[in-house]
Amino acid sequence: MCRRLLMMALLSAAFILMVADSVLAQTVGQGTAELFQYHRGMDVFFMLMLVAFLMLFIKRYQWGVCLATLLVFAVAWPLYLLIHSEFLGLSLGIEAAIQAAFAAITLVIAIGVFLGHISTIHYILTAVLFVPAYMFNEWFMFGYLAGVADAGGSILVHVFAAYWGLGVAMGLRNPSVADEPKRTTVHSVSFVWLASMLLLVLWPSFVTALLPANEVIPAMINCFLALTASVLTTYLACYLLQRKIDPLVYTYAILAGGVAIGATVNLVTPLTAWIIGALGGIISTLSFIYVDGWLHRRTGVLDTMGVHNLHGVPGIFGGLVAMVVAGAPGSQAVAVLGAILIGLVTGIGSGVVLRVFPRPELMLDDAEAFPMEEARSGEADVAEPTPAMAAAGSSMVRETS
Repeated sequence: MCRRLLMMALLSAAFILMVADSVLAQTVGQGTAELFQYHRGMDVFFMLMLVAFLMLFIKRYQWGVCLATLLVFAVAWPLYLLIHSEFLGLSLGIEAAIQAAFAAITLVIAIGVFLGHISTIHYILTAVLFVPAYMFNEWFMFGYLAGVADAGGSILVHVFAAYWGLGVAMGLRNPSVADEPKRTTVHSVSFVWLASMLLLVLWPSFVTALLPANEVIPAMINCFLALTASVLTTYLACYLLQRKIDPLVYTYAILAGGVAIGATVNLVTPLTAWIIGALGGIISTLSFIYVDGWLHRRTGVLDTMGVHNLHGVPGIFGGLVAMVVAGAPGSQAVAVLGAILIGLVTGIGSGVVLRVFPRPELMLDDAEAFPMEEARSGEADVAEPTPAMAAAGSSMVRETS
């Protein structure tokens, strides 16, 4: 009898230890996965600030770009979380924090369309108007529609940013900003080079931030394959079409591979990822050289930073190609169309609201928000011309000192 009781006690203890070990392993595994997701999320925040540096090529409009970025981030990120928790009743965690960062970075990209069109203080109102529109599009894509492939934000982030920004510019109707000088220097364009290269390195964190742990490494490989492909094809397209490499076209368009692969980053083979990135780089380059000037002439809207060329067109391509290479359902095309229409409609409405307020006396100039007399005293006016972009009729750089 004593032996039986002893055996039962030992078996019970062994069972308890096995269960405890399993629970502990699962807890540690979940904690480790969450910790790594936290680090990818921090990369997204870093990328958000780098987007500002990507837009610092205008010599006299750099501090203003940084300030606008900080203001919209300071409103958009907490506002998304407050709506998420207080109004929708959802829990807050690392995924919610990253989703809010996606909303904020989408807005930072979007304001690149109309940077300089409004006074700096009005970017606070811009963020308030943007977040509900973004969250409605997010619900439409992943709540109303089913089966939409967009793990890395080709549609949700890039397409929506481009068309919401264009909508705001259409609603604002401030054509005089196109006449403002957009002088560049070697120093100002070097900021863009630095931001572009760092964004390229961090991009896999962006497209894998919300993926399960077992999909992160394959998606990271696919993302880098797409980006390296666009680095190469952008160079070849620029050289074949213009015989020179315009630094601004190149530093922007090399990121188009990351934009295009976002929808299918976790769904395609490495070869397919490379092809998507290669085509994304070519499409973005063609948009900068040919579509940008045409769009400005047809709509009268100045896309200050060429957002439509880097984010809009490659994002549409990436969203739609998922139907071919990943078997995405018809809802994929509806999601792309919805992001365009929701972005334009809510953007135009936001632009009309912003139009009520006085236009800035100084546009594309830090002096609109900062006392610049002392800062610019003795400033050398040395610039590096960009003849390729000027010849292409791009709106990004038309004048150099």
